[in-house]
Amino acid sequence: MRERRELDRDGDLEPIAVVDIGSNSVRLVVYEGLVRSPTTTFNEKVLCGLGRQVASTGFLGKEAVERALNALRRFKAITNLLGVKSICAIATAACRDAKDGPDFIARGEQALGVSIQVLSGEREAALAANGILMGFRNPDGIAGDLGGGSLELIDVGGEKLREAVTLPLGGLRLIDVAGDRMDKALDVADAYISKVPWLASGRGRDFFAVGGTWRSIARMHMEVSDYPLRVMHGYTLPTREAIAFCEEIRRAKKISAMKGITDVARPRREVLPFGALVLERLLKQLQPARVHFSVFGIREGLLYGMLPAAERRKDPLLSFCQEYAQLRSRSAEHGAELAKWTDALFDGPGPKESPDEKRLRHAACLISDISWRSHPDYRGEQSLILIAHGALAGVDHQDRVFLALSVYFRHAGGGGEGEAGDRLPDRLKSLISKRQYKRARIVGAAIRTAHMISIGQSGIIDEAPLSYEGNRLVLTLPPAYAALDGERLRRRFGALAELVDCQPELRVKR
Repeated sequence: MRERRELDRDGDLEPIAVVDIGSNSVRLVVYEGLVRSPTTTFNEKVLCGLGRQVASTGFLGKEAVERALNALRRFKAITNLLGVKSICAIATAACRDAKDGPDFIARGEQALGVSIQVLSGEREAALAANGILMGFRNPDGIAGDLGGGSLELIDVGGEKLREAVTLPLGGLRLIDVAGDRMDKALDVADAYISKVPWLASGRGRDFFAVGGTWRSIARMHMEVSDYPLRVMHGYTLPTREAIAFCEEIRRAKKISAMKGITDVARPRREVLPFGALVLERLLKQLQPARVHFSVFGIREGLLYGMLPAAERRKDPLLSFCQEYAQLRSRSAEHGAELAKWTDALFDGPGPKESPDEKRLRHAACLISDISWRSHPDYRGEQSLILIAHGALAGVDHQDRVFLALSVYFRHAGGGGEGEAGDRLPDRLKSLISKRQYKRARIVGAAIRTAHMISIGQSGIIDEAPLSYEGNRLVLTLPPAYAALDGERLRRRFGALAELVDCQPELRVKR
């Protein structure tokens, strides 16, 4: 029955594809379906450089056009093979600005087999903002999307999109205009950025960096700083540190000698110093509190705009966890029951938690059983890898590690600081606070205890409530489940009680 339900679940979603014809790259992304937290099933890009000579000649390069058309023909074949019926194709600055843009679009539509929408700068900025709304929870700041031909900036405050502007500061365009001279590029960038009066509203807020060049900068920074979690989305830097690293890239005498450059695609390396220059000058003008790097951009923004209003209002993290539990857990309903069951542990005299911490605990409960098919000796490690590196949205890296550790401890134990905790990489633990680490152990121990009663099945755990009585943590079993009392349950429950500084008391109703 379980296999059949999973197959039915897969069939509920219709795949949707987005073809993004940018000034630097042409990309196909196929998503599992139109949902609040989309999962990518296929992703391919070709760095064509359509916008390389548009500023100086007014035309798309012939070689670039042929590469792009070949890519579009391949994308058509791929979507046919995958049975994708819904394909959205968009084109940005290079096709918008080039004199032969309309001719290329006509040839592109013939190659791809669907119509291609050429986005205005304003529309491109709005889609970038929608991408941030898709990938972050309650974002507040300025979103910037750097492409090969243009830079889109837009003020995002929750669901409200405010001022927006398009600047001709894409990496390829800047190289073309400045004749590959960094000093001239610096003057050009400063001139355009200084003319945007509303950028002052970004001071002290967040900046959301979108685009492949800026993600490459973040990837290099991870390598240089030996960062322990190589996940791009939600990677965050203090503004001063981001500016300093961009200056280092811009001033490098030989970019090919920099640490981490091997992680950057060769066709993108020439653009990297100019993308770093734009980010550096922009951050100096904006003075935001932090820089968040995003893998969500105009493609995800396009999907976000198609969602019903009720779906857009959903929490991206909890939506993902619910979908993931449905696919991977023995019982998705049991995960929801665990979230409610563990509420009692944080009530009254129990550990205190903020609304954000409660949200993360609920998410951990939802995905606590995703590794049940793995070998028992490795379920903890498998969970750690899957969650820490998963396609989660609406979380920062600290939140990721908390979720991963909570489910790790659910399998590996570690109610105390013993063997399970000692096996964890110290560098991963260093990403979260002592408070978060302790909470992860508590949540893991609670779920571990609950599974000794429910055996991963729904409709059981809510009949065995937790409660506090003075300095005692009480677990009450109903008569129907009295036989579940035993040494292993008491040992796990005792470890949980110790973590919340209580004495354990297991009661069996008669």
